[in-house]
Amino acid sequence: MALSISLTVNGKPVTATVEPHTLLVQFLREQLHLTGTHIGCDTAQCGACTVHLEGRAIKSCNILAAQADGMSVTTIEGMAKEGQLHPMQAAFKECHGFQCGFCTPGMVMSASALAAQCPSLSEEEVREQLDGNLCRCTGYHNIVKAVLQGAEAMKADA
Repeated sequence: MALSISLTVNGKPVTATVEPHTLLVQFLREQLHLTGTHIGCDTAQCGACTVHLEGRAIKSCNILAAQADGMSVTTIEGMAKEGQLHPMQAAFKECHGFQCGFCTPGMVMSASALAAQCPSLSEEEVREQLDGNLCRCTGYHNIVKAVLQGAEAMKADA
């Protein structure tokens, strides 16, 4: 029994039909072809699937698409505006806060939501708050540096 859902994705209204068991990450990737949201673990442990739902960072493998009905979702594809990287994306690029890049979209989504909530962050707070986002390639040093720089840039843009 398919369900009709209507939501806003990256600022654009979307109406679609989904099966009741369709996860938000599946909907984004398979129906909307927004493949920047990655599937890493299917158990809400790695954070690769992090998106913003109503401005809050959530793991999209842990929510049904139907639960997002009527809500606003932002994916990594929706972060840049008018050809300009979001300050957190720019900081990850400048600080080389990635290696293979698989975790990067989820890290950027989590970090930007964190910086929006807590504009003044310490290194310890960043490490603690990003605990739910795993990177298998780096030692996190450049990721933390990027988050701190991105948070400062977000403050300046506010």
